Amino acid sequence: MLIFQKIKAVLILIQFVITVSLTIFFMWAFNNNHWYFRKKWASLQAFFIGYKLTIKGEPDPEAQMLLMNHQSLLDIVIMEGKYPGNIAWVAKKEIAQMTFFGQIITLPKNIILDREDTRKSIVKLFKDVKERLADNRVIGIFPEGTRGDGKKLLAFKPGAKLIAEKLDLKVQPAIVVNTREIVDSQNFVAKKGHVTLIYLDAINPKEDKEWYEKLHIQMQNILDEELKLLPKS
Repeated sequence: MLIFQKIKAVLILIQFVITVSLTIFFMWAFNNNHWYFRKKWASLQAFFIGYKLTIKGEPDPEAQMLLMNHQSLLDIVIMEGKYPGNIAWVAKKEIAQMTFFGQIITLPKNIILDREDTRKSIVKLFKDVKERLADNRVIGIFPEGTRGDGKKLLAFKPGAKLIAEKLDLKVQPAIVVNTREIVDSQNFVAKKGHVTLIYLDAINPKEDKEWYEKLHIQMQNILDEELKLLPKS
C-alpha cells in the first residue's frame, strides 16, 4: 500500500510542476487575469489528486481576513478553488524566492513575510496588507505559521492578531480537515480521500479582547469532532 501512495505522490508532483508552470505562464501572458488562472488551476486539482470535498458554513462576503489551520499544500489549493474572494496569501520569503516557481507567489502580488528581519518585515507587512485590502482582496493567513500534523493545532503566532486588531479587520476563521492524509509532502505520500472545509462565523476583534485565544480553542474542538466524522478508509 505504501508503495502505491509513494507512486501517487510522484505523479502529483509531476502534474504540479507542469500545471503550476502553465499557470505562471498564463498569469504572465495575461497580466490582468491572475485570479482567474489561479482559480482554474486550483479547481482542476480535485480531479488530478482525487479527493472529495464537503463544505460546511458559508464565506462571509464582508470578511477582510481569512484565518485557517495549516497541514498540507492542499489547504491553499482547496481555498483558492472554492473561496469566492481574491485571496492575498501571507507567504514566507523562502517560497517566493524559489527559482521560477516562486512566481506563483509574486506574480499575483501575495504578501511576502521575511521572518529574519522582524522589525522591517512588520512595517512592510502592514503596508502590503493595506494595499491588498484597497484592491478588494482578502488577506489569507495561517496563524500557526507552519504546517501541523492535521490533528492538533500549533500555537497561534501573534502576527494575525496584531494585523486584525490594528487595522480593525473583520475576520473569518475556516478549518480544513484531513488534507494531510491526502497530500503529505513531509512523508511524500498521497492517496484518495475525503476533505471537509468549514467556515466559522466571522469575528470582530474589538468585541472581545481574548478572541484570538478563544478561537484557537474553538477551532481545535471543531477539528476534533470533524475528524471523528470522516469516513473510515
